[in-house]
Amino acid sequence: MFREMRRKRQQLTEAECVEVLTKNTSGVLAVLGDNGYPYAVPLSFVYDNGVLYFHCAKSGHKLDAIKACDRVSFCVVDRDLVVPEEYTTYFRSVIVFGRASVVDSEEELRGAIEKLAVKYHPNDSKDNRDSAIEKDYKALCMVKLQIEHMTGKEAIELVDPAPK
Repeated sequence: MFREMRRKRQQLTEAECVEVLTKNTSGVLAVLGDNGYPYAVPLSFVYDNGVLYFHCAKSGHKLDAIKACDRVSFCVVDRDLVVPEEYTTYFRSVIVFGRASVVDSEEELRGAIEKLAVKYHPNDSKDNRDSAIEKDYKALCMVKLQIEHMTGKEAIELVDPAPK
């Protein structure tokens, strides 16, 4: 169903892909937007055991697109070092493909927003975090992206040389 990567030597392992998703704080969600045009939007996210969660308003272009077509992709750029003298970049990135849906379970919603809050403010107290979550909880919408396929790739210059 999904294409294999052409340059397999540059492919990241699943563990390396998960590391990229865990440590980075922003990515770009791509959906099928209005009138068949792609719509890509940068957003904050949290990775949790094969799922990405992100929050959004309860209405808008992104949510309308997900409701119309749940197949999405999400890209995270981990490294992008421009090397002018080589006319290239030393890059490292991950792309995931999957199905997006609005989280409707109260338990999953609470867990997802808690994970997102901890990721972006890990040293906050539980009381302060709970207070911040409660403040905007009624307006909160969380989207879950269940990962079906994930690939990562890095510049050939970053790949360890093959053992001799």
